[in-house]
Amino acid sequence: MRLFDATRCQIGEGPLWHPERQALFWFDILGKRLLMRSVTQFRQWMFEEMVSAAGWVDRSTLLVASETALWHFNIETGERAQIAALEADNLQTRSNDGRADPWGGFWIGTMGKKAEPGAGAIYRFYKGEVTRLFGSMTITNAIAFAPNKSAATFCDTVTGKVMRVALDAETGLPSGAPRVFLDLTAEGLNPDGAVFDTEGCLWLAEWGASRVARYAPDGTRLTSVIVPTPHASCPAFGGANLSTLYVTTAQDGLSSDDAGWDAAGQVYSAQVDVSGQREHQVTLD
Repeated sequence: MRLFDATRCQIGEGPLWHPERQALFWFDILGKRLLMRSVTQFRQWMFEEMVSAAGWVDRSTLLVASETALWHFNIETGERAQIAALEADNLQTRSNDGRADPWGGFWIGTMGKKAEPGAGAIYRFYKGEVTRLFGSMTITNAIAFAPNKSAATFCDTVTGKVMRVALDAETGLPSGAPRVFLDLTAEGLNPDGAVFDTEGCLWLAEWGASRVARYAPDGTRLTSVIVPTPHASCPAFGGANLSTLYVTTAQDGLSSDDAGWDAAGQVYSAQVDVSGQREHQVTLD
């Protein structure tokens, strides 16, 4: 992988390739900031609380998830307005991993600020309404959607397992009970953020393992892309033909004595031999 952006993030997270702006957006969760880089421009915006994930609404607008709410965010002006509350009455939790689904909804996970066991949940925002999908989770991650719209994945990182749930073709809501897609417990791996490519394979960041691994639809590990620091947090596809894999990383949990410390918290990229999906557009109403 090569260095894409040298800005150090405590917890880099939520990379999003904006297809109309041809730019990568990502977050520094503990630093309470949103960052953006294109071929010609770098920008960052500060928030009053932690922010972690976004979906694109149109060329000038993002939906941004924070500790307490989902926000309408204007990229040009930096103006923001609350769209919906997100566990606003629970000061223990914050948002974490999130991604737009093929129906225009936005799935967002929460977690305890100190990773309190079972404090988190996964919600879906769709046309103004927030629906709780799954609860009693500790570190929500791996929210991604199969290219044929048949299923979604998600995980509670502490379990070492990535779940897969069928989706209703009309509503996009879960249909039936989640099943284990990947069980990484025997290898001691920690699943983090994930994204599907156009061939239906899942690219999974594995926290602490210095890599993003590609898994076939049957769960077979096909290949891995190595990052130069332990904590890969989330991948995203972007670039002109969506064959650039971007990976956020984190400093959190590392010290200056650890291998890879100098590379931690930066964003990396690599050209891969498969294309990703165009990020789905969020529908607000």
